Amino acid sequence: MDKLISSTAAYAIFSGDKMAGRLSHAYLIYFADGAILRETLKRFALVFFGCEKGGRDERLVLSEGLPDLKIYPMPDKKLTVDAAQEIIDDAYLRPVEGDKKLYVISGFEEASALFQNKLLKILEEPPEGVYFLLGATSLSPVLGTVLSRVKRLEIPPFTPDSIAAALLRENSDPDCVRVAPLCGGMLGEARRMLGEGWYKEVCLAADEICAADVKRAVDVALKYGDCKYKTELFSQMQRVYFAEMERYARDPDYRGKLSLGALIYAAERVNKAFADIKFNANFPSLLYDFTLKVALENEKWSR
Repeated sequence: MDKLISSTAAYAIFSGDKMAGRLSHAYLIYFADGAILRETLKRFALVFFGCEKGGRDERLVLSEGLPDLKIYPMPDKKLTVDAAQEIIDDAYLRPVEGDKKLYVISGFEEASALFQNKLLKILEEPPEGVYFLLGATSLSPVLGTVLSRVKRLEIPPFTPDSIAAALLRENSDPDCVRVAPLCGGMLGEARRMLGEGWYKEVCLAADEICAADVKRAVDVALKYGDCKYKTELFSQMQRVYFAEMERYARDPDYRGKLSLGALIYAAERVNKAFADIKFNANFPSLLYDFTLKVALENEKWSR
């Protein structure tokens, strides 16, 4: 993960600001991978404090134990107005070990407007030596008044090759290469797919359902109608459709089992399937209806 994050433009900009002695008082890292957002922010904190590899400060930053580093939300707590006041009160205390303090707030998109408004003044005019590093998976919930007070850096989704390389550095699971194009550029999602027991089962099911023609629609509905991982199955099917669409985009001569028109239709219908699952639709019937309609759409485009 370290190599993956350090390869980003956001990391390079932050590191450059640190080396040049021109760190902004507040940064916001926009990174959609919520599963590793907190860990990512800690990598930026390592740069902020100039931690040596393998040193004491590095260990304390990663374990969230460095005295002049405060990471929010605290375990099992939320970003409440009381938490905002706690940050403000603490910010006016002198650093414990050095001459600067860093407040890291992960999942800032979940913070209420009250929490965000409470921090506005200190974000704009923090005490000397006090800095803020905010992390958000979405910008829409972040107040414009907050965005105007921070330096915004974005980490876009990673390429499949980058994800595969990061996963292979962490383990030797042969499924790493297969997962990489299907995780939406999110290392956290790729880790989840590899680490949870349902992944291989769902992958096999999704591949078979996505390749089914009209004659096989009933068979796959009966075979997978009692699947325990309904949402995960349709999520994996959506990844398969998107991966196929990307192949069409890369190679104009590519011809898969599903036409491009059918893939677009299928990807759109997945969203409706998620809603139907949520409202407890009969899953075998839902799966049959979905598979049949996609197969019919494919026949229409293949004529």
